[in-house]
This record gives sequence, structure tokens and C-alpha cells, in this order.
Amino acid sequence: MSKTPSSASLATPGGAASVVCTGLGFDWPDGTPVLDGFHFAAGPGRTGLIGLNGSGKSTLLKLIAGELTPTAGSVKVAGDVGYLPQHAPLDTHLRVDEALGIAAARTALHAIENGDAGEEHFTAVGDDWDVEERARATLDQLGLPGIDLDRTIGEISGGESVLLRLAALLLRRPDVLLLDEPTNNLDRAARQRLHTAVSTWSGVLVVVSHDRELLQLVDRIADLRDGEIHWYGGNFHAYEEALAVEQEAAERMVRAAEADVQRQKRELADAHVKLARRVRYGNKMNANKREPKIVMNERKREAQVSAGKHRALHTERLKEARERLDEATEAVRDDDEIRIDLPHTAVPPGRTVLTLDALRTRYGARADLEVRGPERIALTGHNGSGKTTLLRTVAGELPPDAGTAHAHVPHRFLPQRLDVLDDTLTVVENVARHAPDATNNHIRARLARFLFKGARADQQAGTLSGGERFRASLAALMLADPAPQLLMLDEPTNNLDMASVRRLVTALESYQGALLVVSHDLPFLRDLGITRWLALEDGELTGIEPL
Repeated sequence: MSKTPSSASLATPGGAASVVCTGLGFDWPDGTPVLDGFHFAAGPGRTGLIGLNGSGKSTLLKLIAGELTPTAGSVKVAGDVGYLPQHAPLDTHLRVDEALGIAAARTALHAIENGDAGEEHFTAVGDDWDVEERARATLDQLGLPGIDLDRTIGEISGGESVLLRLAALLLRRPDVLLLDEPTNNLDRAARQRLHTAVSTWSGVLVVVSHDRELLQLVDRIADLRDGEIHWYGGNFHAYEEALAVEQEAAERMVRAAEADVQRQKRELADAHVKLARRVRYGNKMNANKREPKIVMNERKREAQVSAGKHRALHTERLKEARERLDEATEAVRDDDEIRIDLPHTAVPPGRTVLTLDALRTRYGARADLEVRGPERIALTGHNGSGKTTLLRTVAGELPPDAGTAHAHVPHRFLPQRLDVLDDTLTVVENVARHAPDATNNHIRARLARFLFKGARADQQAGTLSGGERFRASLAALMLADPAPQLLMLDEPTNNLDMASVRRLVTALESYQGALLVVSHDLPFLRDLGITRWLALEDGELTGIEPL
């Protein structure tokens, strides 16, 4: 048996592996286009794929992985592909070695060790004689030590499920690794382990993520915007700097184009004035009959032709100036922000908002806690520590095993699964369910500030993208009657693009009540202005230093 591999040995050798998409097109079965004439190429190195929710990032990874078939163009992959999707629950009846994809090799290896020299066993093992050692080492490196390869998975947490699927990919050592939002549901320790695995990968890696810390580890950023890839060299910090320079230049172009449009408008107006003067002069000369009629008519004709050409020239210049303005405006990114005023959510600083008294949740977590006034509390802890169960108990969705959880103010809970919406109802109708006394016009006016304007407010909830669904869910809770003075959020940034995360932070800046947020996204928590940090570890809720 060979030596247990180090984390560095998880990296695959670079070389000829590559991904090339040419003239790629893809439509959903209902005819909705996602990609059209799309081009993308990735070679050895780490590529961070970013873009707005619904821009086609996950669809692109599925096309590369062969899970979807393009309607046009081609996808060519040189090398073996490993793909980690956002949502792929494991069969809880599987053994761990089956989930890792090493069951056949282990069975053959054990048969050989027990004296069965059948050719089929040597074929199954191949060169992978240290498969068990590699599997245990990989699980240890990803924070899943001590898992028996022979036991069934059972009900593992979402974060552990992600790590187990990643371990299976690392054991396969594919040439091309595709990761779709891999840090969702991962606690801080698990995120760090995934970051290490990513940083040591030397094959082709394409990762879709909104995790700014993970994107600091990539070699280049591919920004999928308006159906095209915009490339930026370096990590996410370098991307932000380049984008800021690009946007500053775009805004200067807009200002210059606006000035040009105004100048062309003035020149066109001047052309009209000059034409009017010539007409008046011609009429005056005609009335005074100072020149022969044939001469005056010829001069009038020449003046009209000249003025017409002059006017047409300035009209064309104005049209061109407006086109340049449109192009310049399109280059400036749409940074619409949620702007809301929620005075009814305000809580006086001394008021008791929430009391947990000797609380014991269904899975054994214990908590004593008093929340006063508009505190902003971050709740952290390892995957499976019971954070979601605690929030659901406080929200009244689960009964406590012992003790009490008493919210002294109106409260709302936004779960990870965003199931507060009825998919058969429109956005307006969903909000109306939570605010039955509000008029339709009032609801629409408030929804506009959540960026659901006009027809967007009439979309069925079931047709919304991930980011839109989150905004609609947040609107339904924050615009509820009575207004929530305690808002509980469970991993709110999962599956949100970075623009949506910024919008969420902006919305919560306007919220004047108490916040209790479960999240592993440290940059997001810091942006929220957290006032108290709690951790649920080993079944106990305790205060910790700011992270």
C-alpha cells in the first residue's frame, strides 16, 4: 500500500484538458432562449464564472457536463469531466463507499486480500490499490473524519452532502472540474477546506459562485452578461478594480454622449431658425418685387434645397448622437437598488423582542437568550449543529422539547427553501396574502421599491428566477401586516448573485427591527452591521467574539 496522499496530491496534472463552446445555443422546452451564438473557452487554471441570477451560468455548466443538449453549436471537452451541481441530494440508502464511487474497487480489493485471484477483481482494482487510504484521507481533509465506508449515509446535513459529493469527485481526479455554488450550506470550517481543495487544483476548474472569498482563489473571472462572456484577468478583487475603471469610463462616455445630443439639438434648432429667416426674406423680396420673378423663384428653390440639406444633416447627426448615447448607457451596468422605508418595523432600544428560557430543541440544542431592541445578531456554527432547527422552533414551526421560546413582537421567518410563496399566485397576490387589508395600488407601489414594477409584479411566483424569488419572498415578509419587528433569515445569500446580495444588504439597511441571521457568509454579515455574534456548538448557544 502506498503512502496516504497529502492535500497537494489532490490536484490533477494540467496539460491538454480544455473546454470549448462554439456558437452555443440553448432554449428551454417552452421556447424560452437562454444562450444564443454563445462562445466560451477554458483551459488549465481556475475560472470564476459570475453573473446575475437567470443569466445562464448553471445551464452552461450542465451543457458542458453533458446533462443538457444544446439546440445549436457545439461543446467540446478534452478530458474527463467531474460536475458538482447545486442541488443533488444523495440517496440516504447508499453506503458511503457507493456515494464515493469506490464500492466496486473495494469489493474486488477485499476479495484479492482474502485469496480470490479472479481476473475480474484485478480488472476492477486496476492501479487503485490504495483506494481506501485515499478515500479516508480525502474525507479527513474535507472535515469528514471517522466516517465508516461501510455504513449507510442516513440523514446527513446539506453541508456534509456537498462535501461527500466533492470527495467523490476528488477521488476520481477528473481533468475538468465544474462546481456550481459549492459553498452553499457549508460552515466556516468546511468552506476553508473547500477553498484549500480549489487552491490546489491544477487541472481545468470552472466554478460558479457568489462567495467572494472563494473567488479570490481563481486565476480569471468570466462575467456572463447579456448573453456574452466578459473576461477579466486575476481574482475577484482584480475584477472589482477593473470593473470600477470600466464603469467610470462608461459613465464619462454617457456624459459626453449626453452633451453631444444637446449640442446636436441646438444645431438642429439653429438650422430651423435659419430656414425660417430665409423664407421670410424670400417672401419679403417677392412682395417688394425688387428682382425678376424667375430669379426670385430660383433663389427660393436654391435656399430651400440648401436649408433642407442643412436640416437633414443635423437631423442625422442628432440621430447618431442619440445612438451613441444609447450604446454608452448600455455599457453602464444596471445597479437598481431596493429602496424602502419601513417605519413600522422600528423597535425601541430597551424593548424585549425575544426570550428563550431554558429552551431545548428537537435535536437537543439548549439556549437561554434575551434580545432587546433593534439588535442584529449573527448565529453561526458547524453544519448539523442545529441552527435551522433553533430558528424553526423560535418561529413556532417546531415545538420545543423543553423550555420556552417567546417572541414579544410580530415576527417573520425566511427559510432557506423560500417556501413562503404560493407558486400558483402572482407576486402581488402573494404579498396580499400577508397584508390582506392593503389595497392593490398600495401593494404595487411598495413592490416597485423591491424592483417589481408594472408587469413584473404580475409574474407567477413559479416562474421567478432564484434572485427574483428571494426578493419576492423578502417583500412578502417585510410588507406584511403587522410589520415584523423581528426578522429571522436562514442562509439568505445562498444561490444569490452578488448584485442580489448587495440589494439584500441595502434592503436590510432600511429595516429598523431586530435581525437574527444564520449565515456562513462573513463578508455579508459584516456588511449588515452585526451587533452580537452567537455560536451554536456542542448543543450550547454561546456568545463569541466578532468574526
